[in-house]
Amino acid sequence: MSVSESGSLEIGEVKAEDLVEEYGTPLLVFDEKELRKNARLYYRTLAESYSGQFKVFYASKAFASRTLYRILDQENLHVEVVSGGELNRALQAEFPSRKIFFHGNNKSREELVMGLENEIGGFFIDNHEEAEMLEKAAEELNTQTEVMIRLKPGIEAHTHEYIMTGQSDSKFGVGIKDGDARQLIERLSSSAVLNLTGLHAHIGSQIYEQEAYLRLVEIMFDFMDEIKRDLGLEFSSLNLGGGLGIQQNEENPEVDVERYLELISEKVSEEADKRNYRLPEIMVEPGRSIVGTAGTTLYRVGTIKRVSENKKYIAVDGGMADNIRPALYDAEYSAFLANRADEEPIESVSVAGKFCESGDILIDEIDLPRAERGDILAVPATGAYTYPLANNYNEACRPAIVIVNQGKARLIERRETYEDLVRRDIIPPEYR
Repeated sequence: MSVSESGSLEIGEVKAEDLVEEYGTPLLVFDEKELRKNARLYYRTLAESYSGQFKVFYASKAFASRTLYRILDQENLHVEVVSGGELNRALQAEFPSRKIFFHGNNKSREELVMGLENEIGGFFIDNHEEAEMLEKAAEELNTQTEVMIRLKPGIEAHTHEYIMTGQSDSKFGVGIKDGDARQLIERLSSSAVLNLTGLHAHIGSQIYEQEAYLRLVEIMFDFMDEIKRDLGLEFSSLNLGGGLGIQQNEENPEVDVERYLELISEKVSEEADKRNYRLPEIMVEPGRSIVGTAGTTLYRVGTIKRVSENKKYIAVDGGMADNIRPALYDAEYSAFLANRADEEPIESVSVAGKFCESGDILIDEIDLPRAERGDILAVPATGAYTYPLANNYNEACRPAIVIVNQGKARLIERRETYEDLVRRDIIPPEYR
């Protein structure tokens, strides 16, 4: 992003006012250059810092788009999906099915069959029941597939409790300490149709402490060492998950992705050498750190209301229907007036959404220039987990999405219409 001589925000060399004029608000804008830069950083750094094989999986739950999948394929990334819907979108984008892996703690039989029939790269097994369903489905279809087991490593990463996933009582995966993981390994190791290649763990989201990942490597190797010693099994792949944070506002620290990848590469190599373990293929699953900083949401300012000496609201034409994360996770964002981006802030305000909930506050307190009705408010770092969590509360229409690059904007998701909202609404004959 940059500011023009006239003081207007430009994203991908396109003025925010021009984007709003053509596509309306709220509007989610993706910077293609930033997307590609983030994807290349992961691939290039692992290629330079790790002497073994590696895969970079994009976590589709952060944001799914056929255009995005095309870009990720061009940048040599794999993808992981967590639902039949995400898998369908990736396949509709003609993303290579062998580069798709299926996650999730409660995959249906239909989703498992869908993955098998489309010959995806494999599945991350979450539990014993899923392993049984997948094995039966593969036998019925007379096919085989690669699988990895998701573990609960017992690490409580420092993040919001709703997005911690590595602790022992997590709903995801099988436990190491209670012997559950070992039992599942013993079962899968004898399967004729499920090829167990490795282990997976994910400790949470929006994590800034890189030490947690180094501890994860140690825990995983301790367990892999135990399995090799007791069962004679040596895994070829090690998936360390994702969850690396991004700088959503000035309070968040900057995250050095390059250093993070170098550290885990060094740690995996060190642990493998120390234990005389075959150097495994490393897998990582970035989502937020690929798309988060590439997305900016543009809103129109509406009502401006001072309710006390110390409290002033500016309301925008969106809110918790297009970005529920502040209400759900206490997510914090920065913002500025896109049409007056060169002006200095002079007052503290709260940015409120338009929806009928007291908790519909996008930003609790922020310093801005004196806003006026019709101004454009830009909220950066909204590329991850905003549109996937968007909803139709108060019969809101989900926003349009554009991708910008070198002065050109292209629509990649049209705005929902009122007609879309009632398309599935059925009135039975006796009520007509």
